[in-house]
Amino acid sequence: MNSLTAERAMTRPNRLRPEPLWHQVEETIRASITSGAWPPGTQLPGEEALCQQLGVSRITIRHALANLVAQGMLRREHGRGTFVRSPRLVAGARGLTSFTEEMAALGMVPSTTVLDVDVRPAPAAVAEALELPDGAEVVQVHRLRLGDGEPIGVQTAHLRTDRVPQLDAAMLADRSLYDVLRDHFGITPLVADETYRVAAADAGASRLLKIRRGTPVFMVVRVTSDERGPFEATTSTMRGDRYEIRSTLRL
Repeated sequence: MNSLTAERAMTRPNRLRPEPLWHQVEETIRASITSGAWPPGTQLPGEEALCQQLGVSRITIRHALANLVAQGMLRREHGRGTFVRSPRLVAGARGLTSFTEEMAALGMVPSTTVLDVDVRPAPAAVAEALELPDGAEVVQVHRLRLGDGEPIGVQTAHLRTDRVPQLDAAMLADRSLYDVLRDHFGITPLVADETYRVAAADAGASRLLKIRRGTPVFMVVRVTSDERGPFEATTSTMRGDRYEIRSTLRL
C-alpha cells in the first residue's frame, strides 16, 4: 500500500477524548506503520497533507512526528521528507535479556544460524574476563542473528568449559543460549557488563551481514555473570543500520 492509500485509511483524532491530540495522531501514524500499511521505506505525506487529513495543526503533527523519530520508527532526510524506518534492535536502559527476547519485544521474528561450536584456547582478554588462567580452554559459539529473516548481527560467545560440559550445536537449534544455559546447565544470568564501540565491518562480518566491507558497525562486548561469577564473554558485531543505542539521562 502506498502512502496516499494509507493516508485515506487514517482516522481523525477525537477531540472529546482526554488524550492530547498529538498523542492520538502519534498512535494513528504508529498503527499505519505496525499494521504494514506503511512498510519500511515509505515516504509519509507532507505536513500540510497530514494536517488536512487529520484536521489538526502543524504543531500537533510536528510533535507526533518528532516522538516517532525519537522512538526510531521514522527517519527524516533533509530536503526529502520523512520515511518509515526499518525495524531496529534498540539497546538502552533495560533488564538483562537475550537477543531472542529483545527481538520479540520489537515484534520481530528472531532466528539464529549456528555457524560453529568448538572448544579452543581462550584469547587473553576472554581468559581475563572469565577469570581463567592463560591458555585455558573455552567453548566458542559462533552465530548469525536474524530478525524477520534479515541479518542483524554476528555473535561469538565464549563460555567456561567447566560450566557448560558437552554443549553442542544441536542444543542451540532455534533456542536462546540463555534458555539452554538455564535448562541444561542450571545457569541463570544475574548481571552483565557491556561495552559499545563503533568499528568498520571486516570481510567476514560484511559477508554474513550482507553489507559492504568497511561499513560502520557496532561492536558490543558483554561479560555475563551468575551467583558463581562470570561464565560468558560475548562479542557481537551489529549492523549500524539495524541497531541503535538509546539512553535517558537524568540530573
